[in-house]
Amino acid sequence: MTLPTQPAAQSGWLTGGRTAWFNRRSSVHYAPMDSCGIDRSESIGPWSGRVRKGGAVHLISEGEETVFGNDEMASELHLLDLHGSLGSPVIESMNFLNEVSHRFPDAISFAAGRPYEGFFDLDDVHRYIRTYCDHAAARFGDDPALVRRHVLQYGRTKGIIHELIAENLSVDEGIEADPESVVVTAGCQEALFLTLRALRRTPRDALLIVLPAYVGATGAAELADMPLLPVKSSADGIDLTDLAEAVGRAKAAGMRPRACYIVADFANPSGISMSRATRERLLELAVEHDFLVLEDNPYGVFSAEDAAQPPTLKALDPDRRVVYLGSFAKTGIPGARVGFVVADQRVESATGPGLFADELAKIKSMLTVNTSPIAQAVIGGKLLENGGSLRSANTRERRFYQQNLRHLLHGLAKHFPPGSTPEVTWNTPTGGFFVVLDVPFPVDDALLEHCARHHRVLWTPMHHFFGDGQPRHQIRLSFSYLTPDEITVGLERLAGFVFELCATARG
Repeated sequence: MTLPTQPAAQSGWLTGGRTAWFNRRSSVHYAPMDSCGIDRSESIGPWSGRVRKGGAVHLISEGEETVFGNDEMASELHLLDLHGSLGSPVIESMNFLNEVSHRFPDAISFAAGRPYEGFFDLDDVHRYIRTYCDHAAARFGDDPALVRRHVLQYGRTKGIIHELIAENLSVDEGIEADPESVVVTAGCQEALFLTLRALRRTPRDALLIVLPAYVGATGAAELADMPLLPVKSSADGIDLTDLAEAVGRAKAAGMRPRACYIVADFANPSGISMSRATRERLLELAVEHDFLVLEDNPYGVFSAEDAAQPPTLKALDPDRRVVYLGSFAKTGIPGARVGFVVADQRVESATGPGLFADELAKIKSMLTVNTSPIAQAVIGGKLLENGGSLRSANTRERRFYQQNLRHLLHGLAKHFPPGSTPEVTWNTPTGGFFVVLDVPFPVDDALLEHCARHHRVLWTPMHHFFGDGQPRHQIRLSFSYLTPDEITVGLERLAGFVFELCATARG
């Protein structure tokens, strides 16, 4: 079947007379009908099938056509009429990763990159709020009406705990941030989206990103209609030569690399941390090629106690090249959904200079209005009770995750000793939440479901962090959510799965 592809005429359309063709071997073609009943078509992307709004539906697959009547396809909406990101495998990945554990509740999950729930205490939440309210009362002259308004009313768009966050960054990270450069957000995911939305001025504006990458970063870029410029990873977190080449290729193609997204400490999914020399060179390249660095740091607190950890990129940043993205999901309480962004870059305008943070706040005011002051009070109370230090507040958690990491690495060595068959290898991060396993077979979601159903253990296929759906010989293991005993049992089940797959392949 040959489909028309000429541009759509803009006059004489019949109301509701719109046809969409989809074909796996061609683009989708929307075909409005003019007053003579002639299709005027436009090509918009790869699909399979044909839909007539207000009429029968014709689905085309490899040359075969199936017709459905109105009653069988009564939906008022079609995915083609919605934002393009909703058909993206990246968006599906985030949903899949969030839901897979619920589908297999009896499976031990190495999939969820969540903090350990054994330390959660509802009494802490009430105490933190009281602590913050006492702090606010001292600020407002013990006026209870002002305290109630401060915590229970719509709040300041940029947040009410910005000063406490600035203090925390100084105490824990050596980052000296103007509190006015801090925007408190509904989780770090909002901080990332606000930043990308602000930087994406035209279709030429693009984001450099090291692959494999956190699914939420690639997904946020899709929602912001921001093209991605992949950069190779390395044993040190980023291949700086490839970064420079990616910038050069993009500029030659008329693109404008606006920023590079990076997790410098215990990256998700790789667990890799960047050396100080690599961080310093990355900042030099940012100046040389005129792009920002978006530093996401959810795991930096969870290093070994005796480890000499390099400074954050923001602490090394003399030129305001780094937009710092922070989260309290791992170090505070994930259910509070509080994050932040430090955006101290100067923005020139007709009305004079301002802060990038102020521009992000404008977008936030139209997106979430403000971050829940009650949730901020919870996080603010925890900061106040610990002298502004989340490293101090998370001493117990850091030791627990370090114990789990050692337990996981020891268990992997027990089940897959060097030189044994099948050959399974893994990296050895010194902190964070994740380890990457190399296995002798390609891994996809169907294999994960088989493993969950028949071996009752979950993990994450690495293709989710590349965004292309291509099976790879790697899986990500998260060790943060489990107890050591659960890790032991989970590894036994995982080993059984690996041996089954390899035996099947040999047979």
